[in-house]
Amino acid sequence: MKAPEDIELYTDGACSYQGRSGPGGWAAIVLQGETPRSTLHGRADKTTSQRMELTAAIEGLRALDPGSRAVLRSDSEYLVYSMSPHPRYGRPYQRKANLDLWEQLDALAAQRTVTWEWVEGHSGQRWNEVANALAEAAAQGVPPPPWVQELLQPVAAPAEPALTHLDAQGQARMVDVGAKADTQREAVARGRIVMQPATLALIQKGDLPKGDVLATARLAGIMAAKRTAELIPLCHPLSLTDIQVALAPDPAESAISIEATVRSTGKTGVEMEALTAVAVAALTVYDMAKAVDRGMRIQDIRLVRKRGGKSGEIVLE
Repeated sequence: MKAPEDIELYTDGACSYQGRSGPGGWAAIVLQGETPRSTLHGRADKTTSQRMELTAAIEGLRALDPGSRAVLRSDSEYLVYSMSPHPRYGRPYQRKANLDLWEQLDALAAQRTVTWEWVEGHSGQRWNEVANALAEAAAQGVPPPPWVQELLQPVAAPAEPALTHLDAQGQARMVDVGAKADTQREAVARGRIVMQPATLALIQKGDLPKGDVLATARLAGIMAAKRTAELIPLCHPLSLTDIQVALAPDPAESAISIEATVRSTGKTGVEMEALTAVAVAALTVYDMAKAVDRGMRIQDIRLVRKRGGKSGEIVLE
């Protein structure tokens, strides 16, 4: 039985092709009593069900402040009994794969007090079923079923939004965040740059005169995130704790997909840092390849997820 101060966390992972690599999804639900405090879910194009189970637990714990007490419930024996002793064998399972994710999970769990509980899947446990439905929908790239959307919809409609960067006279200003509490912040942004197939082939081979395009663009994105406040007039200078920029060639679309994840512990969010990282990474690709393809197009730069602060978790895709 959980202690009164414990947070309940339900996680699940899914993969379209059991036993081998394929599209997958994960989900985590943070409960405050019987009310979801936040829900998280995401997708990977090429993964396994085991990696999705681990990712769900990682992202779920990441949503909790260090020092939190939590009961994490999952129907994955692979997850639960690798993190805690199996009741039959008296010891945890031996880890042989996915060591990169186990390392992340161990580090997060060490900063929190986590009780690991296995629950039987598809046994009618409401939040386990919700997590399963969210993970499967993410794996398939479709919206969650209507009953899940209805269950998770806000109790009250949000208030009319205000433009916080304008004062009472309509003048631009920097928002005073001094009274806000420091919380863990995270933002994920994505975009892509479309080009001729021959251009993409040159980039993948490393045959362009300016050198390794993907590595240079990745570093440019990281540097841009750190200097966002110097580029966007009303952004606050932030101390960032983690910046990840990934560029993935997509031959089917003749494009390079870009994703940036930025984290911080502070008083304001890191959405602009993530978006700036994607934009500058894309611009760097353009600059390094424009000699052979001036018709490249930078497209679809957008925020896909943020969490932390008063607004909590927002998942846009």
